[in-house]
Amino acid sequence: MTSALCQSPIRCTDSIDIRLDVSQQTHVKFLLGAICVGVLSLGACRPLWHGETMLSTRVVTSASRTDVTSGTTRTPATTEIPSVTEVSALPTKPSANKLATEMSVTFRETVIPLMIESDKYELGLIADGFQQPVYLTHSIDGSRRLFVVEQGGVIWIIQGGKRLTPPFLDLSDRISRRASEQGLLGLAFDPEYAHNGYLFLHYSDGNGDTVVMRFAVSDDPNRTDPRSGIHVLTQLQPYRNHNGGQIAFGPDGYLYIGMGDGGLAGDPHDNGQNLMTWLGAILRVDVDESPGYALPLDNPFLSNKAAAPEIWVYGLRNPWRFSFDRLTGDLYIGDVGQNDWEEIDFQPAGSRGSENYGWGLMEGEHCYRGDCDSKAYVAPIAEYNHSDGGCSVTGGYVYRGENLKGLQGVYLYGDYCSGLIWGLLQTTPGEWTNRLLIESGLKISSFGEDELGEVYVVDYGGAIYRLKQAVDP
Repeated sequence: MTSALCQSPIRCTDSIDIRLDVSQQTHVKFLLGAICVGVLSLGACRPLWHGETMLSTRVVTSASRTDVTSGTTRTPATTEIPSVTEVSALPTKPSANKLATEMSVTFRETVIPLMIESDKYELGLIADGFQQPVYLTHSIDGSRRLFVVEQGGVIWIIQGGKRLTPPFLDLSDRISRRASEQGLLGLAFDPEYAHNGYLFLHYSDGNGDTVVMRFAVSDDPNRTDPRSGIHVLTQLQPYRNHNGGQIAFGPDGYLYIGMGDGGLAGDPHDNGQNLMTWLGAILRVDVDESPGYALPLDNPFLSNKAAAPEIWVYGLRNPWRFSFDRLTGDLYIGDVGQNDWEEIDFQPAGSRGSENYGWGLMEGEHCYRGDCDSKAYVAPIAEYNHSDGGCSVTGGYVYRGENLKGLQGVYLYGDYCSGLIWGLLQTTPGEWTNRLLIESGLKISSFGEDELGEVYVVDYGGAIYRLKQAVDP
């Protein structure tokens, strides 16, 4: 990678300084036979006339798992993971709002498309004037407010098409921005936010280390109390890039936390394949307890003494935005590649976790280093090559809104450099369709979703757009 691409908030590879002061250690049916996600053999920036649709019979396979011994209490979090600092977890009984892994869940009926509609779509400006926005979400409380996260540490509210002042929260005095991939990177509202007022942040602290912290809203529903912060966990970062940044609550009520591999090019410390570090993994924890967190009884590595029990899946380079399909519970992960391949990874609802997505032995479906057995890892369901102009995948959402009927069940994602936006759809089990939808010309730092399931695009240049039906001229 060249230094020019280090202007992206979500990737840098070789031109990164080493931190010398920190040492490296460390839900429900399978898409009902038809929804979301796809296979991209098409290039990321391939023009529309090169073919908009591609089918594949690629099947996602699960990695081997470690069974978890059943019990009635949560196991305390380990304190023996190298280079990890966390508040001790508390053993608790299963929380009432958590769904058991084997529990069936009934969702509302939906129309299952057999192909992505060829309707034209465009982006409508919602608000602008933001400083390096990197995320947008909603607060699950019926207010229909949108919350915009700026990388520098400020969170703004958009309500009724207007940005409210003062900001919802300003943490700029405690956020580190010494490198392009650091800063305030993620925001997740507690599923019970309307009752408890809790929200969670994922950011880089003054040392450049990753912190997940819980805050509480103040008496003013449009202001967070900055003094209410309680640490959930901290991950020491060996370098200044690949910090992950996404946090999201799953349909099971647990908090999922994305961690990059720790930085530099090529995962020099093999963190992606090291189960003793949180780096290169997505964690799954119960944050009903305070302070800290508890470990869900069905976490896949809970009984494995050679693995960090917080890990849900691993083998990731820099998961820049993952999301759960609000209808099915399936998990989609946009994992930023090294120099050649960008990928979308998938975990079907009902999985018990432990999937290994292959980094740093695999980049996409391709061997990255040495002799690698691709069958040993869960292959991506979509990938595209840098040779076509893309550089950094931005994971998105499965569309579940009401305004764009032709996109029901379609997973939307894009590329930061090219500004292209695609739709991915599983037409039959293991077969995926991909279609280029929009050539936006934006620096797509993130996608967002509102309470009604409409999808938004966040432009790192400072604007927020909503996906809509194109109007014929």
